[in-house]
Amino acid sequence: MSTTGTGTGTDTGHVVVIGAGIAGLAAAHRLLGRGARVTVLEAAERVGGKLLSGEIAGVRVDLGAESMLARRPEAVTLARETGLGERLQPPATATAALWTRGALRPMPKGHVMGVPGTAAALSGVLSAEGVARIERDADLPRTEVGDDVAVGEYVAARLGREVVDRLVEPLLGGVYAGDAYRISMRSAVPQLFQTARAHASLTEGVREIQAKAAAGRPTGPVFTGIDGGVGTLPLAVADSVRARGGEIRTGTPVTGLRREAAGGWRITTAERVLHADAVILAVPAPAAARLLRAETPAAAAELAAVEYASMALVTLAYRRADVRLPEGSGFLVPPVDGRTIKASTFASQKWGWIAAQDPGVVVLRTSVGRHGETEILGRDDTGLVEVSRHDLREATGLDAVPLRTRVTRWTDGLPQYPVGHHARVARIRAHVARLSGLAVCGAQYDGVGIPACVASANAAVDGLAGDRSAADDLMAHPVQSLHGGAGE
Repeated sequence: MSTTGTGTGTDTGHVVVIGAGIAGLAAAHRLLGRGARVTVLEAAERVGGKLLSGEIAGVRVDLGAESMLARRPEAVTLARETGLGERLQPPATATAALWTRGALRPMPKGHVMGVPGTAAALSGVLSAEGVARIERDADLPRTEVGDDVAVGEYVAARLGREVVDRLVEPLLGGVYAGDAYRISMRSAVPQLFQTARAHASLTEGVREIQAKAAAGRPTGPVFTGIDGGVGTLPLAVADSVRARGGEIRTGTPVTGLRREAAGGWRITTAERVLHADAVILAVPAPAAARLLRAETPAAAAELAAVEYASMALVTLAYRRADVRLPEGSGFLVPPVDGRTIKASTFASQKWGWIAAQDPGVVVLRTSVGRHGETEILGRDDTGLVEVSRHDLREATGLDAVPLRTRVTRWTDGLPQYPVGHHARVARIRAHVARLSGLAVCGAQYDGVGIPACVASANAAVDGLAGDRSAADDLMAHPVQSLHGGAGE
C-alpha cells in the first residue's frame, strides 16, 4: 500500500491507526472527517477493546463497561454522530448502596468522589469516631500536596482513614481497580487536587465545588448507557469508518514500526508492510512500548513502567419469580470489609432496556479483582461464580440458583494512575512529539472512562495537524473518570 500526502497526513494523506478500541476507532472517525485515508490495524479478532456486548439467558447485556459520563461531550457526541443518538438512555435509577459494616447502607449524598463537604454527609456509613474525625479538618494546618499526592494519603491526613477506607476506596476502586493510597489525586480526581492547592480545609473546598456545581445548574443525567449496550458504540463507530472508506483489519498484530528515510512510517505485520504519512498508536502501554522501542527508547521505557490491574465480571441471570432485591442500581464494597466481590450491579433494575427484553429474567453482575490481587483471579470460572453467589447471599439474601452464569475476564484491563502519572504522561508526549507524524492516545494517558479515551483520540488527531492545544488542555484539565454506579 503506497503512501500519498504531505507528511502529517491529516487532510489528504494516509494515516495508520494501530488499535481498534474506542480510542483508536474515535481517532479513525475524526481523521476521515478531515479527509485522510485511514487504515486501522487491530491484533484481536474483534473491535471494541474493553467495550463488549454479549448475551445471557437470551438477554443482551454489557460484558465490559456499561455506562459513560454524559456531562462530558466527547462520547455522547460520537454516539450521536454514528447513529446511536436515539438509543442513549440514562439509568432507570441512580440510587446505590454501600455494603459495609455488616449492612447495605444508602450511598451518601453531598460528596466529591467520597470526600464530604460536611461530616453529617457520611453519618450512617462511618462510625461516630469517624464522623467526629472529619470535623477536625477545619482546625488542622494546611496539608501541602506539592506536584502530586495520593488521594488516600491526602484525604486520610485531612479527614481520617475511615473516610478513605469506607467510601473513597470503593468509589476509586470501581473506576481503577486500584489502591486509593497509591492513586494520583492530580490525575484521578483533579477537582480535589485543585481544591487542595487553593484551600487549607478540604471540607471547605468541597463545599465550594458543590456550590459552583449548583450555580451551574447542569441539566440531564450525569451518566448514560445505550439501549443494546455500551458495547454497541465501537461497532457503530467501526461501521461509520468503513462506510466512509476507512479500512479496518482485525486479527492483524503490528510487529514493527519504523520511520522511513524519505519521511513517513513503515508498519510491519505478519501479512504485509504498509507505508503511511502518519501513525496513531492507540494500544495499551506494553504494546506501545514494544513498538516505540526502536524509534524512541525514552518513551518506550516510560510506557513499559505503566502498571495494569486485572479484573473479572461475573454476570448472573435468574428467574424473576426467584429474586427479591433491594431497590437501587446495586452496591459497592469497601476492601476493608474483607469481602471478595468489590461491587454488584442490579443490571435489570439499573437499565430499562435490559428489563424490557424479558420481564421473566433478572440480570445481576459482580466484579472481582483489584491491583495486586492474584489469588482470586486465579480461580476458575466456577470458583468466581461461587464466591459471587456467596457474597450476594450475604449482602441481599439472594439464595436462588441462577439460570445462567457468564464470567468475563479483563486481564491487564485497567492502567493504574499512581502519584506522578501526570508527569509521566507529559514526558511520553514530549518524546513522541519529537517524531514527525506520530501521536498516541488511549486509557493510559488521559483517563480510563469512555469520554476521556475519545478526548485523547481527538487530541492525537489534532496533534498530527500541528494543533497541540487539545493535548495541552487535557494535561492542564484531566478528564475525571467519575464512578458510574455500583459495578462500574
